[in-house]
Amino acid sequence: MSTDISGLSEINGFIGGCLVDSETGLMLASVGSNFDLEAAAAANTEVVKAKNRAMTTLGLDDAIEDILITLGKQFHLIRPLAKSQSVFLYVALNKKEANLGMSRIQVKKVEESLAL
Repeated sequence: MSTDISGLSEINGFIGGCLVDSETGLMLASVGSNFDLEAAAAANTEVVKAKNRAMTTLGLDDAIEDILITLGKQFHLIRPLAKSQSVFLYVALNKKEANLGMSRIQVKKVEESLAL
C-alpha cells in the first residue's frame, strides 16, 4: 500500500493537499501545513457525496474525473481515484501562482503513483 502524496507539493501555488476516504471523511495522508486539512477533508467529502447524488438523480451513468472549485484567491481540486472512487485527492492552490492545466496533470500523476 502506498499513500505517498508528497508530489502534490511540487505544484505551483501549492497550499495543502490530502488523500481522503469519502465514506468516512477521514484523511489517509496529508501534505502541507498552511491549511486545516482535517476540516477540508470532512467538508469536501460532502461535496463528493452531493455530486454523486446529483449524478444519480440525473440518471448519469458516469464517474467524476475531477471537481474544480474556483474561489477569489484559490483553486480547490478534488479528484476521486479511478481505481477506487470512494477515495479522493484534494489539493488547495494559490490562484495567482497555479496553472490549472498543469496542476491537473500533476494531480493525475500523484493518483497513478498510489496503491491502495
